[in-house]
Amino acid sequence: MTGQGGWPMTVFLTPDGTPFYGGTYFPPIDRHGLPGFPRLLAALADAWTNRRADVLDNGRQLVASLGQESRLRAAGTLLTEDILFSAFQGVSAQFDEEHGGLGGAPKFPQPMIWEFVLRFARRSDNPYARRMVHTTLVKMARGGMYDQLGGGFARYSVDRLWLVPHFEKMLYDNAQLASLYLHAWQAFGDPECRRVCEETLDYVLREMTAPEGGFYSAQDADSEGHEGKFFVWTPDEIRAVLGADADAAMAYWGVDRGPNFEGKSILWLPSQPDPERSAPWRTRLFEARERRVKPGRDDKVLAAWNGLMARAFAEAGRALGRADYVTAARRNAEFVLGSMRANGRLLRTWKAGEARLKGYLEDHAMVAAALLDLYASSFDRLWLDEARGIVEAMLRLFWDDGVGGFFDTGADHEHLIVRPRNLYDNAVPCGSSVAVEVLLRLAALTGEERYERHALSALRPMADLLGRHPTAFGRFLCALDFHIGPQVEVALVAPRRMDDTQPLAAEVFGRFLPNLVAAGMIDGHHEMTSGVPLLEGRTAIDGKPTAYVCRNRACELPVTERTALAKQLDVLPTR
Repeated sequence: MTGQGGWPMTVFLTPDGTPFYGGTYFPPIDRHGLPGFPRLLAALADAWTNRRADVLDNGRQLVASLGQESRLRAAGTLLTEDILFSAFQGVSAQFDEEHGGLGGAPKFPQPMIWEFVLRFARRSDNPYARRMVHTTLVKMARGGMYDQLGGGFARYSVDRLWLVPHFEKMLYDNAQLASLYLHAWQAFGDPECRRVCEETLDYVLREMTAPEGGFYSAQDADSEGHEGKFFVWTPDEIRAVLGADADAAMAYWGVDRGPNFEGKSILWLPSQPDPERSAPWRTRLFEARERRVKPGRDDKVLAAWNGLMARAFAEAGRALGRADYVTAARRNAEFVLGSMRANGRLLRTWKAGEARLKGYLEDHAMVAAALLDLYASSFDRLWLDEARGIVEAMLRLFWDDGVGGFFDTGADHEHLIVRPRNLYDNAVPCGSSVAVEVLLRLAALTGEERYERHALSALRPMADLLGRHPTAFGRFLCALDFHIGPQVEVALVAPRRMDDTQPLAAEVFGRFLPNLVAAGMIDGHHEMTSGVPLLEGRTAIDGKPTAYVCRNRACELPVTERTALAKQLDVLPTR
């Protein structure tokens, strides 16, 4: 309508709901080239009265334009590795060599882009790609955008240094960043990445988890009417808490360099972190901070965002041997499936004991993705079956053969002037990109070719866009990386109970294997193998926990020792 970005906060509609004019902001009086709202109302009233045919025609054109925007033609470009290399070149051209991240201020964490670059680094063995990811993650974790006392990340940094944040903490950011730091620990073995992952998840358990098992949506930037007041410090406040240790602590967190936010200091790390040395200071400052007035909390539970966080807990639990994380993921899945469904239909939001609104594509896709990771963390067949059920509902409600892809609203939603179909990964991945990934993972696990057909039908039209505009399609690029493969398939067979496979599982899940497909069973329990070809015919060799490693369905000899499994995994090809 205007050629500019922004959400339209004011939209004018015909009586049948067709939009014909709108804008992001109109001041109360004429200002900065914008008409004042009263003058705008008068002009629109005149147009509606005296030029109604033109107004109605403008509305029809606008609706037609919105409808075309969501349609993509199948691209002539094949889904090849070349797209990934082109996308990496596009990302690397925007990399901030000094401070990490992309571009200048304000600077957003963009975890989906860094997930792609981390995958690309493994695929290409590109040292610069590894450095891009590691530099970015270290700089973010040592800046003020990361809560140095309580864990968890703020929404974004207002500067390019990651120093001064917008202090609001969003569930979806922390879910994706916890997963990213976990994957970086798997890839680099850097204990700082593991620490940040665990501190972030511990923050969510402490501050953002409902007694019922759901995860809250956000924490405000403000407390007592001031942005950041809860998080910032003065030297006198630190001295009152730490006494003789105050000077060392202030040097450690950069407070000795002077205030950096409205006369006070955001804590950050100007040099290498020393968790052991700083732990007692951190504990005492955190306990003092807990006595302050806390920021407000948005305590609604959204299915899609809960899927992102449950997935992070499931992944971290299995990789780090944290049973409490797996329990958090399981409790969340039980809550979402038990309290956020009506007549088998997944619902969008829950608050104060009431779930409402029909779930969108992103709700189904992200919850299904979490359930697949929960299955891989426990090999409890319930979660695989629940994931398949949600995927079947997703295909039934959101798939459209006419566009060869997904709509964001279900076939049973209320009628809108245009049925929305977002294809951009933004702060949260779009429903279509997660749906493609889930379908590809489920196809690899179950052998169901129709899942892959739907996934590729939705992915192929994106081919040209992925290489040319990579920062808009981070999750799509990760899905493409999975499709191109090679995929690594691991079957774990326990002689008596799944816990017996823990040493073998630790060897598998402690590694960065982004295209891993894992399944597990107890020897002789054939109900666990139904519909999972990877498990068919598998047994525990000599009554010992056994691992079967395959690459694109071609399998190595089964092994029962962790060292032997490590040798097989060490020689896995990356491309």
